[in-house]
Amino acid sequence: MLCTVISKNLAKKLYIGNLPYTVNDDELREIAAKFGNVESATIISDKFSGRSKGFGFVEFSNDDDAQKAIEALNGSEMDKRKIVVNEARPMEKRERGGGGFNRDRGGFGRRDFQGGGY
Repeated sequence: MLCTVISKNLAKKLYIGNLPYTVNDDELREIAAKFGNVESATIISDKFSGRSKGFGFVEFSNDDDAQKAIEALNGSEMDKRKIVVNEARPMEKRERGGGGFNRDRGGFGRRDFQGGGY
């Protein structure tokens, strides 16, 4: 019984996607606050340009408010964009590096390349 009470009071984080690129943290908080107490609202932006990536996360104080927001906002339109709202999933672990660069290849298409012609 105690576990049920505790889990009801935990915050629930929602993913809100396909947002207009002009929406900022405050506007996202204002939209979400219509459905309950918002702990946090964050628009994700590109780390180099600072431009919005068109999605964000909202954390509600309780599950009931979060569920109301999902039901009301998912599929609704904002600036002619159909937004997507669902429960946020944990971030998947990603390997460091990337950028399309494969260190094992050394710039050549084959590992057994012997060179020559220079």
